[in-house]
Amino acid sequence: MLILHNSHPTFREKRTVYRGMPPENHTVEVSAIDRDLNCSVPADARLSVQTSKAFVHDGTDGKGRVLIGKSNALKAFQYRLAEVATTDLTVLIFGETGVGKGLAARVLHETSRHGDGPFVHVNCGAVSESLINSELFGHERGAFTSAVSRRLGKVELAGGGTLFLDEIGDMSFRTQTSLLQFLDDGTYERVGGSETLRARTRIVAATNCNLKEMVEAGDFREDLYYRFQVFPLYLRPLRERKEDIPELAEYFRHRVAIRQGKQIAPLSTVIVETLQTYDWPGNVRELEHLIQRTVTICRGSRISLTDLELGSYRSRMDGKAQDLVRAPPAASRNRDIAPLAEAQRRHIIKVLETTNWRISGARGAAALLGLPPSSLYGKMRKLDIRRP
Repeated sequence: MLILHNSHPTFREKRTVYRGMPPENHTVEVSAIDRDLNCSVPADARLSVQTSKAFVHDGTDGKGRVLIGKSNALKAFQYRLAEVATTDLTVLIFGETGVGKGLAARVLHETSRHGDGPFVHVNCGAVSESLINSELFGHERGAFTSAVSRRLGKVELAGGGTLFLDEIGDMSFRTQTSLLQFLDDGTYERVGGSETLRARTRIVAATNCNLKEMVEAGDFREDLYYRFQVFPLYLRPLRERKEDIPELAEYFRHRVAIRQGKQIAPLSTVIVETLQTYDWPGNVRELEHLIQRTVTICRGSRISLTDLELGSYRSRMDGKAQDLVRAPPAASRNRDIAPLAEAQRRHIIKVLETTNWRISGARGAAALLGLPPSSLYGKMRKLDIRRP
């Protein structure tokens, strides 16, 4: 039987962290608990603790997550991350899609005083505008048609820990107002409730949008923008820290090979140098996916340039699309047919002009185009669309 006095209770005694559990079989006594704090009859649960390199994520010593790389840009980011980890300040991590903002938020949580508490991740772009307030702050029974019971929100579930708000640029104005109140005094109300509640939750947010431009366009509250400017952290794209590619690629190779049960030798100098010739518009995530595919199709014990197929991959991903934006029609008979990228550019500009360049909201350009606001901002950057 596992000795319970070695545990560290958190989150109002409903969650327990066990440290230093030896790799062996254990039996723990558990009880279920409902929202009204009624406990069930205790039952025994058996678990087995094993060590495996496949699950030593990110850290070389297995003690936690780390950002992989040795570039000066990454070292500077890590130094700033360590500075703010010792505080309770609200943090905004911004950067392009795929640079590792989510991992950075995890590192911040695990190295902070909230590290023993829960880490709750909410993708603001994946929750509908009508449900985001309930998702964050919870709701009371009968608050709306499908609210058959009280539901705790993510703010409350993250009590004593960290609430990570991803894609905050996709938040509605209504939710921004509620979030601003919580950031100001730590209080909130469940949807359909009148009781003012309080939670000790550290807020870390992330976005790939230019929030300043969104403020100027009227799509993001200016006061909330400045609230997130207390400690902003910019994570540079991979093309600006190519010194990190060797270590990242080797890490992905090792992890994927273990998961697939393959014996794959470390990447050769030629492979690494080839990877460093590419600008990686999809950043670290794109590099990870390429290594996954390469390890999967590799038939030998060493990855070759043929396995890598970076040349064909590069042409598929970004070779023609960017050229078509600037390329004139090839022949006079096709003079009235615009390249796809240029056609997209014209259509987006037309929709933006229709909405007076408003992007978010029910009547914004993103809704008319059937896109999340963050995706539309990304397309605008890629197609060089700027408000006149």
